[in-house]
Amino acid sequence: MSEIAERLLAGEQRALSRLITLLERGDPAAAVAMRAVDGHTGRAYTVGITGPPGAGKSTIVDQLTQLVRSTGQTVGIIAVDPTSPFSGGAILGDRIRMQRHYLDSGVFIRSVATRGQTGGLPRIVKSMVRALDAAGTDLIMVETVGVGQTELGIISVADTVLVALNPESGDAIQTLKAGVMEIADIFLVNKADREGSDQMAAAITGMLHMALVSPRWSPPVMLTTAHTGQGIEDLWGKIQDHRQDQTDSGDLEERRGRQRKREFIEAVEEVLAQRLRNKVENDPDLNATLEKVAAKETDPYSAALEYLESSLFSADWLNAP
Repeated sequence: MSEIAERLLAGEQRALSRLITLLERGDPAAAVAMRAVDGHTGRAYTVGITGPPGAGKSTIVDQLTQLVRSTGQTVGIIAVDPTSPFSGGAILGDRIRMQRHYLDSGVFIRSVATRGQTGGLPRIVKSMVRALDAAGTDLIMVETVGVGQTELGIISVADTVLVALNPESGDAIQTLKAGVMEIADIFLVNKADREGSDQMAAAITGMLHMALVSPRWSPPVMLTTAHTGQGIEDLWGKIQDHRQDQTDSGDLEERRGRQRKREFIEAVEEVLAQRLRNKVENDPDLNATLEKVAAKETDPYSAALEYLESSLFSADWLNAP
């Protein structure tokens, strides 16, 4: 077992920070450590929170952290921010709202940028969650922006998904059409002290009754005012109810199994895509094919199939660095 894995399993936060840094760099040492700690995962519970900007997600995470810490449990927070398509940077501003937890050794906070990956959630987050789990963290919260039908990656890492909205989110029916209906385990109408919150909650409830056919777990619609803490205890209670429901039914184990399978596929896709990009840069034959596609001498789909079936797509290519 690698030294960093041993230190991580001993609960050393510096080792956890170091491993996450190695993961972000794509360092081979990270893969060695993750292989060693994987068998020590499965004890933590992961809550994902998503929703449009301005819904108060960071404040909800902050309040939940305070509540959970009062019970003596440890908390890990991964705040995902979208990468700018112009500068390539990310604001990573969620830490500002969680400053009061920075001196708490029982809270680990890390920000990560999406780096242009689809689904609103970079694949590395899943490895980060497992690292936190192996380090003995009790509750892991992943906060990400989800504003449309494609930003639904949170379902691939969370045991319970919270979808936060506010009275100013616009027409509730249109919001639910954006895809969140399928991923939410709990709906939150935050900033419930504002006008229109009750109507928003009623509209969501009505949509749920029309859309779901005899569900075992019917997503509750809750009202919270995160900046005052109103409704946070009830929210934590619902999260625990959902966890118990999944545990009793066996859905939690099945859900985690699906997530691991999906992560494997994503990892394969990511490595193959990188190797293809490398080949495009260095292979004159492939570049010639690309020029033919650009000049409409062949169509992209047929050219792709011919390329994949050619001798170029060989075991040697797959094993290339």
